[in-house]
Amino acid sequence: MSESAIQSVDRALTVLRLLAEHGELGVTDIARRLQVHKSTAFRLVTTLEAHDLVEQHADRGKYRLGVGVLQLAGATTAKLDLVQRARPVSQRLAEVVGETVNITVLSGHEALYVDQVAGSAALQLHNWVGQRIPLHATSNGKVLLASVSGVRFDELTSGVLKRFTDKTITGRAELRGQIEAVRRDGFATAVDELEVGLTAVAAPISGADGVVVGSISASGPSFRVTAERLPDVAKHVVASAHEVSRRLGWHGHYLNPFETWRSLD
Repeated sequence: MSESAIQSVDRALTVLRLLAEHGELGVTDIARRLQVHKSTAFRLVTTLEAHDLVEQHADRGKYRLGVGVLQLAGATTAKLDLVQRARPVSQRLAEVVGETVNITVLSGHEALYVDQVAGSAALQLHNWVGQRIPLHATSNGKVLLASVSGVRFDELTSGVLKRFTDKTITGRAELRGQIEAVRRDGFATAVDELEVGLTAVAAPISGADGVVVGSISASGPSFRVTAERLPDVAKHVVASAHEVSRRLGWHGHYLNPFETWRSLD
């Protein structure tokens, strides 16, 4: 990024801070406080307005923070709320299964890690918080794919499905079939699909309205999370997902949260 672009970003963020502090400001006031020409200030607020981050008061012509800021804050608050309410459950799950527990949410075309708890058996743990993973090659990603409509599924899988290992699903038809199985079973697994020697199982977390808002998973080396052990780990992961959902306000009595998804599709 060029110096001028960095400067523009810095000025735009300063505009948002000024509006947060003063409530409303005109272009002249903004230009004076930024020590820039009025035309520069106008371009800044016009760009921010195009993204709904600021809006102009119809009567006074001054600018104030827009609904886009509220939307961003709301999304962040929702993720923080999910992490806070899920943390005690994640810690218990990590203790019970001894493996690494992660919480993810759908972010764009990927899954975003928002929290992680290490199990007692985890060695040289890689911190995934803040990192993104592909949807088609992970248990968390499959859960998130299973929670969206058919149209959204097509959109999220429209590009090339990257192959990470020989076990990675790269065919859209095969992936769709596996997602149907996830909806039927209420959980997803990924064995050697993102990384050889890594097995994971994930289940959906529902919000107060029953709509899936994220996923919780337990993962570990395949020599520990064996095919024989996987059903037991899945049982604990699903129970933990239900508990987090309850903490988020969902009090429906269901065995499979994707039944709610079917009614909304």
